[in-house]
Amino acid sequence: MPTVAPYGTWKSPIEADLITQKSIQLVDIIPDPITGELFHVEGRPSEGGRNVIVRSRTNEDIFGPGWNARSGVHEYGGAPATAYGGKIYFSEWKTRRIYMTDGSTEPIPVTQENPNLRYANIAVCPSSPHLLVAVQENHEKPAPNDVVNELVVINTQTQLVTSLVAGADFYSSPTFSPDGKHIAWLGWKHPDMPWEGSQIWVADAEVTDTSFQVLNAHLVDGEPDKISANEPLWINNDTLVYQCDASGYYNPCKYSISSQTCKKILREPIKDDFSESAWVFGMSRCTALDKRTLLASPIHEGFSQLMIIDIETEETTIIDNSFTSIDFLRYLSPTSAVMSGLGDDNAVALIQVEFTDYKTPPTFTTIKETSNLVSTLPPGYISSGKPCSLKGGNLYAILNLPTNADFSGPSSEKPPAVVNIHGGPTGRTRPGLSWITQYFTSRGWAWIDVNYSGSSGYGRAYRERLRGKWGIAEVADAADVVKELGEQGVIDPKRVAIRGGSAGGYTVLMTLCTPETANVFAAGTSSYGVSDLAMLANDTHKFESQYLFKLVGGTPEEVPEIYAARSPVKHADEIRSPLLVCY
Repeated sequence: MPTVAPYGTWKSPIEADLITQKSIQLVDIIPDPITGELFHVEGRPSEGGRNVIVRSRTNEDIFGPGWNARSGVHEYGGAPATAYGGKIYFSEWKTRRIYMTDGSTEPIPVTQENPNLRYANIAVCPSSPHLLVAVQENHEKPAPNDVVNELVVINTQTQLVTSLVAGADFYSSPTFSPDGKHIAWLGWKHPDMPWEGSQIWVADAEVTDTSFQVLNAHLVDGEPDKISANEPLWINNDTLVYQCDASGYYNPCKYSISSQTCKKILREPIKDDFSESAWVFGMSRCTALDKRTLLASPIHEGFSQLMIIDIETEETTIIDNSFTSIDFLRYLSPTSAVMSGLGDDNAVALIQVEFTDYKTPPTFTTIKETSNLVSTLPPGYISSGKPCSLKGGNLYAILNLPTNADFSGPSSEKPPAVVNIHGGPTGRTRPGLSWITQYFTSRGWAWIDVNYSGSSGYGRAYRERLRGKWGIAEVADAADVVKELGEQGVIDPKRVAIRGGSAGGYTVLMTLCTPETANVFAAGTSSYGVSDLAMLANDTHKFESQYLFKLVGGTPEEVPEIYAARSPVKHADEIRSPLLVCY
């Protein structure tokens, strides 16, 4: 029989030292399309945070301790490596060069030494595999307005790097048709972020042993500031599948080279996002198992689903599974795919999905776990997250309630709560096992992840609610969560703390120094939060250098009064609650 004790005082086996024990991160999943061998990129905090490429099935590192497969393009990186025909190509963090290895020999450079040049998103040309196409970011002039991004061709036999596509401010996702005769890519320009107006282009690829050029380049989909197209994926030599938010949500579409026409794949639009806001390279929520079958992972009410899509019949089938968050969905064979899977009671793992046919539920096999801490705990201490729709369906959150096999709260008491504000701000909190969350819920606290106005995963209109209103809309949402859940009797609204980091830390500061919300929270923690918007505008990198202007509603020169009004450092005298600031 559980002991009745005040919420927040429960003893828990989930201690801080347990949370900080050795674990790894799953940074990317990389199947070799020719050999079928499977690799993944493993982040190792215990080794200074370096990224290691690992043979997934044998758990062997392909290089020694001096190497770090990581990209600094767009500062946030992503897609640092690829595999093709038994060779692995990767961007090395210290030297910024691309290296090649077969996993049994020391990596050799395939680009010349120049620490000002960064590379990411490497694609191998199928008709001439010694030729690579990659995103290059040139920092020879380091000011954000002077940094140059383009698609380049890399001849791995000569280390010669030549420009392929230039003119846009940003590029991403170069991908070849299976026969190598066509290439697709993403491009976008300031002041857009990729989720606002990225465009997909397709061109003929004219390739010789020593040269590569694109001909007849033409726009497939996407429109600046209005329509974002994302995740180009060839399913045969004529058909390119991609995600587009013209309907208001990222839904799958297809483009035919022969007819030069685009078509929606679903019979009717689904009000779920089949793609993410592209903060990093290499994201994938959809892959093709064959020329008519897609395996996709739409985001439904903040939680990942798994779906089979028949392109010819336009039918969709939801696949039952235990994962709350899915990423890096990639083709492995006509009957299998791999993905990153996170659940309520399992840490992120590399998962293989195996089909006998597409009408029968697949099997899920764990290839690599990032942590086994759950197995060390007795049952009854893990709290499961639940989707929470508030304000009449106009605000979303994930709610984890107090859970402890040994304790229960008094019937006369409601639990205290932690309100967590994610970063971005155009991001979201993914549902699934979080040890920080469990640390609190196992002690009798509720934990609320607020996917506030402006968060991704809930459609374009919801994402754009923050436009011109950063520091206002999400601040009101944080306070409204407390008010509504308090009125429902879910939490004690007088015992709520708020926390967040980076953009989330900014919201914490604004919430505590805005008179209308200053008394809502009993305490707050801001980790490396923004405190002065004008300083942020003057001290950022190229990728985000104009992001702030839409969030605030203009530049510091155009609307200085708004920058001052929404800079917490100028309103610190309004803070009424205890505040911990961490930098």
